[in-house]
Amino acid sequence: MSSATTSISDAASSAYSTIKDVAPGPKKAASVPTQTAQRKDKPLYSLIAGTTAGAVEGFTTYPIEYTKTVSQFAAKAGEKAPGPITIVRNTIAKDGFIGLYSGCGALVTGNAIKAGVRFLSYDHFKTMLKDENGKLSGPRSLLAGLGAGMMEAIFAVTPSETIKTKLIDDGKRPVPKYPKGLFPGTAAIVKEEGIRGIYRGLFPVMLRQGANSAVRFGTYSTLKNFVSGSARPGQSLPGGITFGIGAIAGIVTVYATMPLDVIKTRMQTLEARTKYRNTFNCAALILRQEGILAFWRGATPRLARLVLSGGIVFTVYEEIMSVLGAKTI
Repeated sequence: MSSATTSISDAASSAYSTIKDVAPGPKKAASVPTQTAQRKDKPLYSLIAGTTAGAVEGFTTYPIEYTKTVSQFAAKAGEKAPGPITIVRNTIAKDGFIGLYSGCGALVTGNAIKAGVRFLSYDHFKTMLKDENGKLSGPRSLLAGLGAGMMEAIFAVTPSETIKTKLIDDGKRPVPKYPKGLFPGTAAIVKEEGIRGIYRGLFPVMLRQGANSAVRFGTYSTLKNFVSGSARPGQSLPGGITFGIGAIAGIVTVYATMPLDVIKTRMQTLEARTKYRNTFNCAALILRQEGILAFWRGATPRLARLVLSGGIVFTVYEEIMSVLGAKTI
């Protein structure tokens, strides 16, 4: 366990150092007498708003995430994966509507934690990377998002999604080997595979989350700055506009990062230890056996989820931060 903890700590330190090394030195931001500028950066507020937004978004969109995961599991060489509607219909017929929430506890809990870590980390890296006027350019926003994604991959996403993936995969077996429920199932996985078992696939998750957050935050902040340019100083954007910007950021994120999501899911399956040597071997086998389009399999349900996800999480986050009187993105 100590070696697993050390490697996780090393990964976190490496990701942080990479962002820190390219950050500019401390500079005094120019004073701008607007309502927005008077708001303060408060890490606790960012953590609270991010955690709440993540929980709301995770529960609301979970059936779509479940459908995407099952679609990726069902894909085998030479076989056509069932469509989203077929998966939903078959799941409801077998387990009822509640079946669409199989493994929900792990993802919603993890989603709340990872959103809190993501927004807290993004605010931290954003502060490091601002210019002398307190502004964050597009490239620097991408870099801040990259750092935030790596932090959430290490501290929240990898364990929560590995557990979710294993429980969903196990639940499709005729005789599941793990007990039902988040905590009993997690305990059984850790007992069988140790802490390393829930950190399997850390590298592809760091790649995916880093890319996800870089693209999502970069797109969102760029679009928000563009739209805010026509608003009065200190005026907050309406919730509908925020939702729309977040949804567009979600669309861009899906198609830019889908291959990493497919590889991540395959690396976290029950048979991954015996089927794939490493992340690159997994990618090579998928390409050779299933073709390049396999890397975008499950894109439709993931698109639906991230469009809603982007809209929901940014809207809830911005609203809570506004109520708390703190700076938004």
